[in-house]
Amino acid sequence: MRPQPDRINPLWHFASIFTVAVALNYVWEIAQSPLYAGIHSWENIWKHCFVASLGDGIILWIIHAVGRIAFGRWNWFIDPGFKGYGVMLGSGLIVALAIEWIAMHLLQRWEYSAGMPIIPGTNIGLVPILQMLILPPAIFYIAGMWIKRRQMQAHR
Repeated sequence: MRPQPDRINPLWHFASIFTVAVALNYVWEIAQSPLYAGIHSWENIWKHCFVASLGDGIILWIIHAVGRIAFGRWNWFIDPGFKGYGVMLGSGLIVALAIEWIAMHLLQRWEYSAGMPIIPGTNIGLVPILQMLILPPAIFYIAGMWIKRRQMQAHR
């Protein structure tokens, strides 16, 4: 008999997603840090990028919640199929565009360096948008593998 993934505590889903999201986004944030103005020392870069990766972890929770609502199950991302990837990409794009626009235009939280490619007509950087298109499928895949492994170990 195959174990059912829904029997894993939803808190384990949140912890798995957040842990993987923070780790992968931290690497991305460090890599894209030269595309932002005003961060002059490595100490500031490490701290700023870690805080940003915590926020990215919350964004992944938001994407997970959208999928939970759309599919009616906590484990929708384990075998997402075409629609699941659509949720990841669509909600990742919407959230990333909203955050970048609000942070840049309303709150003026950060500025781009001259090296940041800009999406035409938006004054929004392309790299942070790509981040929320590329990383969520990888994050959900890795978190799903952890959950599957934990599930199999629990049923031994």
